[in-house]
Amino acid sequence: MSTSPSDDAVRRAGAILTVNLGAIAANWRGLRDAGRAGGRPIDCAAVLKADAYGTGAAIVGSRLAAEGCRHFFVAHIEEGIALRAALPEPPIYVLNGLLPGTEGDFVEHRLTPVLNHLAQLNTWRAAAQRFDRALDAVIHIDTGMHRLGFGPDETQVLMNERARLRGLRLALLMSHLVVSEEPGNPINGEQLSRFRAFVKAMPGAPASLANSSGIFLGPDYHFDLLRPGAALYGINPRPGQPNPMLLTVTLDARILQVRRIDALQTVGYGAAWRSARPSRVATIALGYADGYFRNLINRTYVHLAGRRVPVIGRISMDLVTLDVTDVPEELSQPGSTVEILGSHLTADDLADHARTNAYEIMTALGHRYARVYVDHPESAA
Repeated sequence: MSTSPSDDAVRRAGAILTVNLGAIAANWRGLRDAGRAGGRPIDCAAVLKADAYGTGAAIVGSRLAAEGCRHFFVAHIEEGIALRAALPEPPIYVLNGLLPGTEGDFVEHRLTPVLNHLAQLNTWRAAAQRFDRALDAVIHIDTGMHRLGFGPDETQVLMNERARLRGLRLALLMSHLVVSEEPGNPINGEQLSRFRAFVKAMPGAPASLANSSGIFLGPDYHFDLLRPGAALYGINPRPGQPNPMLLTVTLDARILQVRRIDALQTVGYGAAWRSARPSRVATIALGYADGYFRNLINRTYVHLAGRRVPVIGRISMDLVTLDVTDVPEELSQPGSTVEILGSHLTADDLADHARTNAYEIMTALGHRYARVYVDHPESAA
C-alpha cells in the first residue's frame, strides 16, 4: 500500500517526510496485545490529536480502522469534524469537551464530548432534551493532573447524584496519568486508587486510564480501554529503557548549495559559528518554519552518506547549514539527501538536543514537506 503525492511534488520538494503506516499499525497491535496479556478482553483506542502527532490524522486513522481500531480521540472539535469525513462510523471523542454553542456541531457530526465539569454536563443534558434523543458522553475526572476534568467536589456530587446523567448514554469514564513514564513514582498509585473508587461508584460504564506509558505500568492500570497516543508514532513510552516501538517516520532534506570557505569565516545570522579550518558548507532546504527548532544551533547533527554531519550556525526560517568538510565531495552535492530524522537520529534523540520532548518534535513537523505514505508492516520507516 502506498499513499503519496505525485512524483512531480516529490521531485520539487526541498524536504520529504515518509510515514510508515504499517509501522504505526504494528505499534497499535503491540500496545493492544500488551493490554490483553492478562487474558481480559481489553480494547485499544488511538489518539489522533494534533494531526496524529504530525503524521496525518485522516490517513493514519483510516489505516488503524482497517487494522481493527474502534475508538479515536482528538483534542478539538474541528479535528473531530475533519476526522469524521475519513471515519464515518466509529466513535470520535473530543478531549477538550464542549465549547459554548457547539452542541449542535457535536450532534451533527456525531462526535462525543469528553465532559470536564458539571457545567458542560448540564449543557450536554440540555442538548439531549432539545434534540429529543439520548446522547453519548464521556466523564473525565481529575485524579491529580489539575488541568481538565471534574475536580474532587464535582466528582463527589456526580457519585452521589447519578440522576444528573439522565438523558445521556455514559460511553466512558476516564482520567489521565501525570507521571506514567516513571513506574516507581507514588503519584501513579494515588491516581489509580482515586480512579478505582470513582469507577466502583459508577457501575456499568467502561473505564480508561492508561495512556502510552500507562500501558506499561501493568494490568491494574488497563481497565477496559487503552488510550495510547505518542507510542503509536514511535515515541519511546519507557524513557531510559530500549524503545519497544517501531520507527514510524523519516525526514530527509535536499542540499541546495555547497560552498568552500576559509578558516575563521562565519556562517549564518549573527556570526554564531566560525570555521576552525578551510571548510565545505552545505545548505539544506528546511528551517524553523518547518518545525526544526532555532535552539538546535550548534548542538545537533544530521546524517549524510552514513556519516554524522554537524549542524552549524543559526537555524534560519527556510535553511540549515552543515559542515560537510569530512564527507567526500561526490556524496555531498546539490540534490543529495540528508537524513534529519530516522534510524540514526530519532525524534526522541532530536528532542534531547533541543531540550524538549519528542511530542513537540513530532507535532511540529512542517506542512511544507512532501509527505509520502508507505505501508511496510513490522518494519521501520
